[in-house]
Amino acid sequence: MVEIKVIEWWYSGKITKREPKPVTLSSSHHHRQFLNPTVNIPRKSPTISLSTPTKTHLTKIKTEAERQRERDFIVKFVFAELLKLLPFLLIQTTMATVTLKSFTGLRQSSTEQTNFVSHVPSSLSLPQRRSSLRVTAARSTPKLSNRKLRVAVIGGGPAGGAAAETLAQGGIETVLIERKMDNCKPCGGAIPLCMVGEFNLPLDIIDRRVTKMKMISPSNIAVDIGRTLKEHEYIGMVRREVLDAYLRERAEKSGATVINGLFLKMDHPENWDSPYTLHYTEYDGKTGSTGTKKTMEVDAVIGADGANSRVAKSIDAGDYDYAIAFQERIRIPDDKMTYYEDLAEMYVGDDVSPDFYGWVFPKCDHVAVGTGTVTHKGDIKKFQLATRNRAKDKILGGKIIRVEAHPIPEHPRPRRLSKRVALVGDAAGYVTKCSGEGIYFAAKSGRMCAEAIVEGSQNGKKMIDEGDLRKYLEKWDKTYLPTYRVLDVLQKVFYRSNPAREAFVEMCADEYVQKMTFDSYLYKRVAPGSPLEDIKLAVNTIGSLVRANALRREIEKLNV
Repeated sequence: MVEIKVIEWWYSGKITKREPKPVTLSSSHHHRQFLNPTVNIPRKSPTISLSTPTKTHLTKIKTEAERQRERDFIVKFVFAELLKLLPFLLIQTTMATVTLKSFTGLRQSSTEQTNFVSHVPSSLSLPQRRSSLRVTAARSTPKLSNRKLRVAVIGGGPAGGAAAETLAQGGIETVLIERKMDNCKPCGGAIPLCMVGEFNLPLDIIDRRVTKMKMISPSNIAVDIGRTLKEHEYIGMVRREVLDAYLRERAEKSGATVINGLFLKMDHPENWDSPYTLHYTEYDGKTGSTGTKKTMEVDAVIGADGANSRVAKSIDAGDYDYAIAFQERIRIPDDKMTYYEDLAEMYVGDDVSPDFYGWVFPKCDHVAVGTGTVTHKGDIKKFQLATRNRAKDKILGGKIIRVEAHPIPEHPRPRRLSKRVALVGDAAGYVTKCSGEGIYFAAKSGRMCAEAIVEGSQNGKKMIDEGDLRKYLEKWDKTYLPTYRVLDVLQKVFYRSNPAREAFVEMCADEYVQKMTFDSYLYKRVAPGSPLEDIKLAVNTIGSLVRANALRREIEKLNV
């Protein structure tokens, strides 16, 4: 019998120190042509005999049972984390955005491969395939001579305003094009507390500071939410026309050129460093409603022009599912307005929406009453009427002063980047399911995209390419994309029937649920929890869902 030496790397002592240990391999296979003919291979079951390792070596060998226990632990841990997130739906105007923790595993997997060393005569060697190594160097974008990088931002909402301001502050020649300078988008207008600080928003643009909320079930059982908020904590309520105008004005003060115009289309460059040609209509107040057709050459484009983005169409970004949001602004008597001074209401039920929710959010001198749906867009007015009826006693005597409707994307677009064109905000599809939260994510994505351009261009001194913009997408996806995926699953859990919604409202009464939800929403971070409370929450969540399923079955029997 001839021993075939196997060299296998063992961890010895410290992880960083390695030494080779021999392994003896016997085989039951017949003679192979590529082996030395003198090798005597016995006919018996294959065995592998290891040279005796030290005690330290043995501690590094994991049995299958140990690996199975590790896998079970990971599964249980992931399940517990998901259960912790289950109640974090629909509690506030905009959903608690929870970034999933990344799981890296419990042990380091070795990247080294076991080497089998055998002496094979050259005449019997297998043909060796010559492997070629291709080295591709990344293209270095050239420096711009006698000018700065030129970037056009299409759309002047939170995403466009934040992007234009960041670009201008970073030394980029920036143009922002917006058609509706007084845009009153049908939007609940809720912003988390962290946005006020991150974007340095003045308090005078915030209409109301909501510190109390009511979650109202299909059977009109109301749960008060907000007991866990600290004295300085609140959900800000803004009007979009006020917030958007403020961000545009700040971008203009930073050096951006703001144009009241309608983007029409763009011509793509023939070469990788040639400019894009934008076609747009400018409205300067002198040419009437027709405006003046103009063109502009730029080096890069940020599409922040909403759910019906023309920039997205120009790069074939693909379609997505969308909800229709319908909202009425209702001015109510002063005594009724006092009730909503620091209170917002959310209604769930098949009557107000089969897959969304209805809301009553306070503004400066009126309330915004609205609802939305993805699956039954043709019935949106019926759902709106039901929402008003659910709140009729509290808005009695009110007068509708404005009616608004707008599409809301339900998930990110298939493509959000093409060469030197990137999408942000609603144009990219950055709206959370269940709640329709989009203001914070729009502003955040606009800023992140602009920061990638400023960094890649060295403050406007160099041309950028797709690789520079891809850094923005990678950072965004790593930070926020898991949130969208989880909310998609959770929406299906709690929106599938009225009994499930009743169960959810029941869970919202739990003080621990409220604390975890508000902490996650207000600061856009994973709130640290108590293991014991997490266990209780998991048990209560499962119990509520079981009761909901039982109730649903009883209702189905009655309807038969």
